[in-house]
Amino acid sequence: MISLQSAIKRSSNVVVQHGLRSYSKKSSTIQTLFTTTTSSSNNINVQSSTSLIGRFVQNNSSSNNTSIQYFSTSSSSLSNVNAPKSRKELSESFLDGTSLVYIEDMYNAWKSDPNAVHPSWNSFFQSADFGAPAGEAYMSPPTLGTSSATKAGPSSASAVNLSQVSDSMRLLLLVRAYQVRGHSIATLDPLGLDIRPEPAELNPQRYGFTDADMDKPIYVGEGLISGFLSNNAPQTTLRQVLTRLRETYCSNIGVEYMHIQDREMCDWLREKFETPKSHQFNNDEKIKILERLAWADLFENFLGLKYKTQKRFGLDGCESLIPGMKALIDDSAQLGVNQIVIGMPHRGRLNVLANVVRKPLQAIFNEFNGGVVSLEGEYSGTGDVKYHLGTSYDRVTGRGNNVHLSLVANPSHLEAVNPVVEGKVRAKQHYSGDQERSKALAIVLHGDASMAGQGVVYETLHLSNLTHYSTGGTVHIVVNNQIGFTTNPSSSRSSQYCTDVGKAIDIPIFHVNGDDTESVVHVCKLAAEWRQKFKRDVIVDIVCYRRFGHNETDQPKFTQPLMYNKISQQVPVIEKYSQQLIGEGILTGDQFNQVKAVIREAYEKGYQEGIKYTPKASDWFDSHWEGIRNPLQTAEIKQTNISPKTVEILAKALCSLPEGFEAHATLKRLMKEKQEVFNNGQGFDWATAEAMAFGSLLMEGNHVRLSGQDVERGTFSHRHSVLHDQNTGDTYSPLQNITKVTGQPSAEITISNSSLSEFAVLGFELGYSLESPKSLVLWEAQFGDFSNSAQVIIDQFISSGEQKWMRQSGLVMLLPHGYDGAGPEHSSCRIERYLQLCDSDPNKIPAKEEAERKQLQHCNMQVLNCSTPANYFHALRRQLLRDFRKPLVISTPKWLLRLTQSFSSLKDFTETTSFTRVYGESQPNEIVAPEKVQRVVFCSGQVYYLLRAAREQSKVKDVAIIRVEQLHPFPFDLVQEQLQLYPNARAIWCQEEPMNMGAWNYIYHFFVSTFKSINRPFDLTYAGRPTSASPAVASHSLHKLQEETFLSEALGTKKK
Repeated sequence: MISLQSAIKRSSNVVVQHGLRSYSKKSSTIQTLFTTTTSSSNNINVQSSTSLIGRFVQNNSSSNNTSIQYFSTSSSSLSNVNAPKSRKELSESFLDGTSLVYIEDMYNAWKSDPNAVHPSWNSFFQSADFGAPAGEAYMSPPTLGTSSATKAGPSSASAVNLSQVSDSMRLLLLVRAYQVRGHSIATLDPLGLDIRPEPAELNPQRYGFTDADMDKPIYVGEGLISGFLSNNAPQTTLRQVLTRLRETYCSNIGVEYMHIQDREMCDWLREKFETPKSHQFNNDEKIKILERLAWADLFENFLGLKYKTQKRFGLDGCESLIPGMKALIDDSAQLGVNQIVIGMPHRGRLNVLANVVRKPLQAIFNEFNGGVVSLEGEYSGTGDVKYHLGTSYDRVTGRGNNVHLSLVANPSHLEAVNPVVEGKVRAKQHYSGDQERSKALAIVLHGDASMAGQGVVYETLHLSNLTHYSTGGTVHIVVNNQIGFTTNPSSSRSSQYCTDVGKAIDIPIFHVNGDDTESVVHVCKLAAEWRQKFKRDVIVDIVCYRRFGHNETDQPKFTQPLMYNKISQQVPVIEKYSQQLIGEGILTGDQFNQVKAVIREAYEKGYQEGIKYTPKASDWFDSHWEGIRNPLQTAEIKQTNISPKTVEILAKALCSLPEGFEAHATLKRLMKEKQEVFNNGQGFDWATAEAMAFGSLLMEGNHVRLSGQDVERGTFSHRHSVLHDQNTGDTYSPLQNITKVTGQPSAEITISNSSLSEFAVLGFELGYSLESPKSLVLWEAQFGDFSNSAQVIIDQFISSGEQKWMRQSGLVMLLPHGYDGAGPEHSSCRIERYLQLCDSDPNKIPAKEEAERKQLQHCNMQVLNCSTPANYFHALRRQLLRDFRKPLVISTPKWLLRLTQSFSSLKDFTETTSFTRVYGESQPNEIVAPEKVQRVVFCSGQVYYLLRAAREQSKVKDVAIIRVEQLHPFPFDLVQEQLQLYPNARAIWCQEEPMNMGAWNYIYHFFVSTFKSINRPFDLTYAGRPTSASPAVASHSLHKLQEETFLSEALGTKKK
């Protein structure tokens, strides 16, 4: 049996679920309980036919109409109190006196189980169902003060009992109003510019209370209501409750949590906020807060003095962020967190680096002074501006806990770093065996405009509770300076708050006035506790201001003159808080001045040391990456073939099912056919080759992770890495059971379907790959062209991350690509865009003896277009079997997946020792001698099989076909060999993409240098589709015509 307060809590958690119900079909019993009456004493016309609370209001309201401070008499608050309500208003306002939502919910619950409601309502509904008039339906249960349940009649005793229930119910509805809407009148804006009208439901008169009721005892029962409502006393007063409600929900902290569907979570938050007294820090805690605030404030002042004309995107106006973050980290570490990954924009980044991560001050000032990050004397990238850089350090908290802090480097693209942070945290949890997700924590900082405006925020939030993406909750902190560059909130979002996106996944939101440092620290500590208890996200919205323009050289009064007039008069938060503590007698002005002097001295010392500071490798590389070489260190590329014994083990794992597991009939047939392939050593398709690459890497101790849309089955129903029992729905992954099936030890593999997001998921996998080099991390696009939804991650992180931030990644992107007449979408992975991002110089040809290694080590990423399953296998294994890491983009096949002519044999996996960058003519005995070849056609990917089939059909004997499997780095040495092998042949580049797409515009310049290097006149002709705005035509017949045309042009068989 639940109490009346419990019923209120229960209904508060289900009201959203019932919010869109239609009230046109109410229970006839409910309708008969109430009749329309009018109270002449206070002139409130209550529609009691739809409101039991309205009936109580009429029967128990005082005739005294004198207003006091808690009663708003403005027209905006009261003009519509008695107006008829629309269905929307009824469904959305459980607090409204004319709504039946609460009573109808209780009545329906009572019909199912009389014990599900409070005894008072049990007696009421029982009598009503037996036909008792409304005035006589109530029976007093023993819990309300009588020894037995007695039928209520017109006696004075029953009137008193009815009055008690009425007052209690109205009070609880008022409390809930503050729980839901109190934040809307909280004093959050330190500038006082954001003035909002008080919601009508926060006015006690809405519930029939008058000023005469302020000190009237209201029965709440012993233990019925806890916290500030009664101090556990059986009675309270409206004045006591309202005072504490205002302090709790309408002060410098505004909390939103009533949208959360989980009752335990809501109750936990209530217990944290609805305390008898407001939270107070002791003197030692206040001094610590002041000291941390002083470090933050003086850092910005110091930079402003030393670098007056440089952009630093300072934290001026939100200095309270620093003591808040440090308290968050302290408490998280105390609760078991030992690794924290931080992602944030440029605003306040340097302050966080200096005072939270505690990057050496001399390193920060060195970057201000124009220092170039250079390791090993020469290895340096292009670098990035100082407010984009990241770092990682081990720190000891004030309570003696060790914690590793990482700040992830990020571009100017706001919020783009969010999924990268999440992926990095998930990887930390994987490698440390943190299955409870209690040791590694993500902290992500946001700006108010970007939090509301950038779609990746939503995409990343929706990864938070997915099995293979959850990190156990992220703490989000919004530096809400109430402006986006020059744009006001009214133009940058449609919602009341910039944080409203968080309500979609049921997370609490703490709004706090940034000038109230103690409140900022308090909610940050609560956020740490919430995250560790519930493993869910939480948002801290620090409402502050930006003292200067978007950067320190910007003039903000061009666009926000009123705001910046107000800001110019604003007393800095350090002055406010220091004066508060001096006034409280916690320290003296002289003591505070001594603290500031020590801090200034530390900053000056760091500045002087920064002039001659040389960055260390430890500033940039995590210890996990020890042994991974930079481009100036000679690296080794190991052989990628596997032994017959390994093949045998993999065959057993891939071709067997657990006893009793009922796979789909088609898949059972395919597994039998796969077993025959292993037995015969012929016909290894693409999916099998991939599984062999994954499995062999697992057996060698390397973690493998593949994610993306539909990757478990594969877009083209080819992979089937996760099998489903047709009777039970249970799943089985052969690669996850290598150890169990074979008895051989292996690492863990994760193959998981992702949410329908490219930006967030690719960013997540990139972050995952950054944590350790001992893993093969892959992301597969459902179709190759879908990758352009993640272009920010590709452009700003994958292709340029090492050069900007000296962070290596071995992330693999699998992009299905190939023209098959399907139309403009899904034909092309836009391989030309990746090639355009590649950084090799076409005019620099490396020495042949070190071409492959040196080119790979010095490039920014690799781009492949494989034509055989075995070469795909070797490409995947090559990613890990070398002591450096580079991103890999593979244009993967579509119709080749089932083209038997492309399949590989066993010896291609066991005897071929490495990835083949260039395949020469595969049928030299079928064509003329090399010196008689008239055309040498270079191509890449599946078009090779079109060329070979067309050559056979046309019986052409004087054309050699060469496959360039590795487009970048360009294989100068091997292309040279092929050109020299066919000295009299005319060179052709053939591709299936339009001329302005595909590899043509990229390879052209590399061929120019290649011809020149062998002293041969340049002669390269294009054969492919004509230029086009669209990647492919929609007409299948036109597709075939284009194909026939460019094939005949390449082979020289086109009729003139």
